[in-house]
Formats: sequence, C-alpha cells, structure tokens
Amino acid sequence: MSALISCVTCDEQAARVRTAGLAGLRVPPELLASAPPPRRDAVRLLLGRAGGAGDTDGDGEVTHHGFRELPRLLRAGDVLVVNTSRTLPAAVDGRLAGEPVVVHCSTRRDDGRWVVEVRAPDGHGSTVRRAAPPAGAVLELAGGAQLVLNGPLDPAGDRLWVATPSVPDLVAVLRRHGRPIRYAYTERDQPLAAYQTVFSAEAPDGAGSAEMPSAGRPFTPAVVAELVGRGVRIAPVVLHTGVASAEAHEPPYAERYEVPAGTARQVNAARAAGRRVVAVGTTAVRALESAADERGVVTAARGWTELVITPERGIRAVDGLLTGLHEPEASHLLMLRALTGDPLLARVYAEALRERYLWHEFGDVNLLLG
Repeated sequence: MSALISCVTCDEQAARVRTAGLAGLRVPPELLASAPPPRRDAVRLLLGRAGGAGDTDGDGEVTHHGFRELPRLLRAGDVLVVNTSRTLPAAVDGRLAGEPVVVHCSTRRDDGRWVVEVRAPDGHGSTVRRAAPPAGAVLELAGGAQLVLNGPLDPAGDRLWVATPSVPDLVAVLRRHGRPIRYAYTERDQPLAAYQTVFSAEAPDGAGSAEMPSAGRPFTPAVVAELVGRGVRIAPVVLHTGVASAEAHEPPYAERYEVPAGTARQVNAARAAGRRVVAVGTTAVRALESAADERGVVTAARGWTELVITPERGIRAVDGLLTGLHEPEASHLLMLRALTGDPLLARVYAEALRERYLWHEFGDVNLLLG
C-alpha cells in the first residue's frame, strides 16, 4: 500500500479545479449543513444533465427537485450502485504527553496498524488541526489502549500517521469509547445512527468507514421500495472510507474495497442493454472504476484501491453520480469533471449557490447524468 495514490499534488489539484470555472466559488458558512434534516429524505436534489431537453447552449440542463422525486428521475433497468460500508465511531479522546487530543482512526491496514489523525479539542465539542507529533510518540486512548506513532503516512506531509495499537481489536475500543467524527461546521455531536445509511451492513471483520458514505444518507426504505417498484436495480459495493478533513484536501489514499460478482454482472448487463449505471457517492464510483477495464467491463474484485479519477483518465463504467456538494478545493471535483465536463459542472455549482443549497454530509444532493 503506497502512502499516496497519485502525483496530483494539492497545488496541481487546486489549479485543475480552477479550470472548471469554479475559481470564484466560495461557500458561505450559512450554507454548511450544521445538523441532520428532520427527515432523511427532506433534502433537495439538484439535477445536472448533459444534453437534456433544456440544453440549448451545450452546457447541459439544470433542474431542481426534492430528493423524494429521485425514483421518477431514473428509468426502469437503470442500476443504482450503493456503498454498504458502515460508519465507525472513529473519533476517540486521548492524551499525548499529558495534553488532551482527539484521535481520528481512519483506516486499518492489513498488517494490523492504523492510519490516524491526531487533532486538538477546540473547546466547543469539535476539533482543530494541531502541530505534528513526533515519531515514536505514544497516544493514551480512553479505556487504556495505546497507539505508537510510527511515522507519517506520506513523507511529504504530517497530517496522517501510521500507528501501532497496543490491542488486537481497536474497533472494539472505538465501539466502546468512540463517537462519530465531526467538524466545526456541525453544531453538536449526533448519535452514530445519524451517520449510518439505509444500505449499511456489518462487515464480517468489523471493518467500516471513518466517515459516512454520505450520498446514501437521504435514502429511506420508502424511497428504496419505490425505486425497486419502478424497475431500478440496487447493486452493492463496499469501500471503507478514510478521513477527509475539511482543512486539507489531499488526494485520497489507499482504501479497501470490494465489488461482488453479482454487482459486476448487473452493471455489465445494464450497459450492454443501453441502461444507465448511477453510483451513489464518489466512493461507489471509486470502487466500480477500480474493478473496470479500459472498455468499462467490470469484474469481481477486492483489495486496496489507489485510483484517483481525473478528467484525463476518464470514467469508464459509470453513467451518473448522486453525490453531495463538494468544496472547491476537494479532489472529488476532479471525478465530477471527468463525468460531466467543465461547463455543466460550473453551471450546477453556480445554481447551487444561487438557490442556497446546503453543503456537506447533512446537506442537499446533486444528481449528475453524463
């Protein structure tokens, strides 16, 4: 497993995003969703579609909907690919050299070590970045477990660290003493249930995501039932997401994924029949594209993916994406550009700002159809 997955540095990434017409995009604080909506499906859906009926100038069609309209925006035979990874209570209190810290436990590696981020409490129930700890430092976690910091995940950075736990099952420690990761734009801690999706399933080894695969959050059993009733097929994948700090927008690093044989068959059959494959979340795209060949044919696969999807690489197995709204510096926008092209994406984000859509995991969603 390599430390970073791509030669796309943060500066290069920011430059690429600027070329998408998003250079002046600034998300005002009041548009950062600070709490879950009263109902999961009570969010708005912004549809951006290439070549739609309203596309008179070549930059796509943009329309506004409620999320509960999603079943009517898809077609019988379309395949909706969902990430079934469960969210872990991955934030745990600790101490470093006597000072209070909060440890975000990101990814369990095959050798039993973990990728972690060490943050400082902000005094208001959230956290802020702190100075990098020294290699060899020992973190004392709530409940008595320890983490020994072996060294930075990326030799060029100091935010994420590889650490050796003193216990064989750190997930058990998290389940007893941890809580969901949250950032300062949220108003308070929420129960773990608020960070699970209707698709989440317990992994046999207890693995899960450090942060919620949030594009699936607005789905309810009623919405899923209507989708199935209209002939839309639901196909699962797994990708256990790591931390994605709001203060740093590095490219994603290696994450564990699985594409089952049944999902590969459904995706290939839909595309062969001229139906659409719509991924729920960038994590589902990353999993599917990691299992696809250059022709877009998907095979069953599992392991670690180091794939970063860029406009240059392109998207091969996915025709649409349901996702949240992303910060202008986020590496996710490279993937969105690969799907939609720059003009449509710029139009979608300008419309989201104009109509005051809400950003982040409890916010509104965006359906992009290439």
